[in-house]
Amino acid sequence: MSVDRSPVDRESWEAAVRHLYEDAHPFDATGPRRHADWVLDVLAVMARVPDPRGWAGLDDDASDPEREASPLYPFVAHPPEYVAQRLREIDRDSAENLLLALTDDGCRMSSLHRFAESEEELRAMVGTVLARYGDGASYYTNVTRPGPVPGRLDFTTSGWGYSPLTVYSEDYGLVVVTDTEVGMFWNSADY
Repeated sequence: MSVDRSPVDRESWEAAVRHLYEDAHPFDATGPRRHADWVLDVLAVMARVPDPRGWAGLDDDASDPEREASPLYPFVAHPPEYVAQRLREIDRDSAENLLLALTDDGCRMSSLHRFAESEEELRAMVGTVLARYGDGASYYTNVTRPGPVPGRLDFTTSGWGYSPLTVYSEDYGLVVVTDTEVGMFWNSADY
């Protein structure tokens, strides 16, 4: 039996994920890291491999009838190379801002106004979410919000794009990679 050395407990992590993303169209899940090429583990998370700690994420499409024909639904079955080309590494600050932007459609920080909590309180919840993965995590996204610093998303610009991985008209997300786990925080919209 392994000892959980996580700096956050299950109850706090699940509460933060639920509060931040339950009103979005979320796919928030974590799977084990089993491959040197972590993109293979991302594909396993998309296929809904069980959380290695048994912690609950959110999955709005889990019971969608489309999953009978396509178990990855809403994700499209792509080869690892295709997925890898669409995920770019970002820094921790960008990952935190992206998790805040994923709380609603449009991948914008302006969605925070709908919460009763202050931005500082919401950032603390994002810190709880990321604490599960530790300080050595790497962060990847399909979102581009170009700014002056490579590897950093600029949420002050109006121009942005994304490389879709789902059947929806828009999808955006964060992949968190550690030596032992791969987490996905994804939101999508169909306009």
